[in-house]
Amino acid sequence: MIDSYEREENNNKLKINNKKTMKGNINVKTENIFPIIKKFLYSDHEIFLREIVANAVDATQKLKTLSSLGQFKGELGDLTIEVKIDKKKKTLSVIDKGIGMTQDEVDKYINQIAFSGAEEFVEKFKGKSELEQNQLIGHFGLGFYSAFMVSKEVEFKTKSFTDSPAVRWWCDGDTEYTIDEIEKSDRGTEIIMHIDSENKEFLEEGRILEILKKYCKFMPIAIRFGDETIWEDSLTEKDDKGNPKRVQKTQPRIINNTEPLWKKKPVDIKEEEYLDFYRELYPMNFDEPLFHIHLNVDYPFNLTGILYFPKIKKNIDPSKDKIQLYQNQVFVTDSVEGVVPDYMMLLRGVLDSPDIPLNVSRSYLQADGNVKKISSHITKKVADKLDEIYKNDKESYQKKWDDLKVFIQYGMLSDEKFYKRAEKIFLFKNIENEMFSIEEYGNKIKPLQTDKDNKVVYLYANDVDNQYTYIQAAKDKSYDVLLMDGILDNHFVNLMEQKINDCRFVRIDSDVIDKLIPKDEVIPSKLNEKEIETLKSLIEEQVDKQKFTIVMESMNETESPLTITQNEFMRRMKEMSDMGGGGMASFYGEMPLSYNLVVNTNHPLMTEILKEESSDKQNEIISQLKDLALLSQGLLKGEALNNFVQRSIGIIK
Repeated sequence: MIDSYEREENNNKLKINNKKTMKGNINVKTENIFPIIKKFLYSDHEIFLREIVANAVDATQKLKTLSSLGQFKGELGDLTIEVKIDKKKKTLSVIDKGIGMTQDEVDKYINQIAFSGAEEFVEKFKGKSELEQNQLIGHFGLGFYSAFMVSKEVEFKTKSFTDSPAVRWWCDGDTEYTIDEIEKSDRGTEIIMHIDSENKEFLEEGRILEILKKYCKFMPIAIRFGDETIWEDSLTEKDDKGNPKRVQKTQPRIINNTEPLWKKKPVDIKEEEYLDFYRELYPMNFDEPLFHIHLNVDYPFNLTGILYFPKIKKNIDPSKDKIQLYQNQVFVTDSVEGVVPDYMMLLRGVLDSPDIPLNVSRSYLQADGNVKKISSHITKKVADKLDEIYKNDKESYQKKWDDLKVFIQYGMLSDEKFYKRAEKIFLFKNIENEMFSIEEYGNKIKPLQTDKDNKVVYLYANDVDNQYTYIQAAKDKSYDVLLMDGILDNHFVNLMEQKINDCRFVRIDSDVIDKLIPKDEVIPSKLNEKEIETLKSLIEEQVDKQKFTIVMESMNETESPLTITQNEFMRRMKEMSDMGGGGMASFYGEMPLSYNLVVNTNHPLMTEILKEESSDKQNEIISQLKDLALLSQGLLKGEALNNFVQRSIGIIK
């Protein structure tokens, strides 16, 4: 069951003359490597149990293969692997009934091949940077020796399926070992780890159960760890009410599902089974996924798995319920950066491939050729699935759009290849909840929303309630307004302006409507230049000049008398800076918020202000109009809001 790292046998192989009892030294030319194994072999010591159990699984599967080929004629029997703790002896044991080893095989695979891999590891490890050290880990067939990370002594007893004499191997963490010929009735191997004082946690049942459930829950051979108590209805006993009596029973605790759903053929799986498996993977996630993709590839690489599209909430936590990566049903990691593109980290599910090394660093994964092929394939399969749903069930696609939107936007922003696949299935949604493809929407608004510079203007809102006045002004002109209230929309409009020819995206409150889509016609002002300057001076006295710029505009008299707007470019830069953007966004992000206060010089109230002889009355009207404009943008707060309320009451009286 021990790692069989295939290489030529060492020329200086130890001669075994006495097969009853013998001692020897592992043939290494470097200093004692056990301290290095303990410290550097794996970044997390709990991995040792995964390695030992995985070896037991491998040994058991090899026996099953030999049996199927007719090379093992005996009874397979119960092949369950058992993990046991003995607190008194301070041991943790892993017992299998697999292929076992002869004394010669112990010498070959434990004393020579595996340890020569260890020596090679040490030689290459010395003098390397931390990054280079991490890239070396896991390339040297050292699974068995991971036991020494937590043990002061390691021994194993093994009996080959060939019925050769059983042997016991023992080592205390030095290069000297002992081999005894022993009596052992059962086929297979028992590894006994004498846990050292620094790692007592691995003698606690709860800790071992946690590790087994994390790394071994889908291994292909049943794994038993102690017993568990269950309650069942008795077939013979009744309670006082005549109902079957509940009785307590003990049964073996099997910690793994040996036939996970991703190993089955999609044609043999019912839809509810996919939902059940999602709940098995993420028991604390109570939202059902939108749909799934079942991966099953055997050329030019091997890959199986199931990916789920979750319902994406605004407060989604990417650190929870992540994609789980397996190698032949052995858990590797849920940090799959490099295996899947960043934008697909929003997905959930399982990936399993024998082509991904079991013990590697993230930097190694990102550089591995097979991993890159797998990443490209996953991208293609996801795009194909989205395209399939869009074409075959557009109504369902539209219903799921609010959950799909962030994922698709992220992909389009991150990956040019994905953009080209997704641009035909991306949907614009307007404030009426109507949906259009990018091409459809451009054709819809082009006749009315083309400005004097022949650019098509895409109007959008991100808060329908607070921007209602601005939206209504656009609707009065029969303009269409998009709803873009997502977390990536600010970045996405920049991308759209690059991809769509001759267009501009402007938020509905970034200017008055006639300036958002300027036409050739000019509306004359009802006030002369002197009156405009007088009015501007009166208004300037009522506002914070550092925060507001007064803009005098001649508009239709039905438009609002005063309107608050915010420059589209400045606001975008500020929002991008708040989301962590650098460069120009960071520069503008440091600048204070600023707004335009647009005065409609043609509104009848402007004439009334100029005619008013009382300066107090002028100030009251201007203050009221200014506060109404601020209130419509959610900018009127605190003392200013209270003053507005009191003034309004006074006006009513």
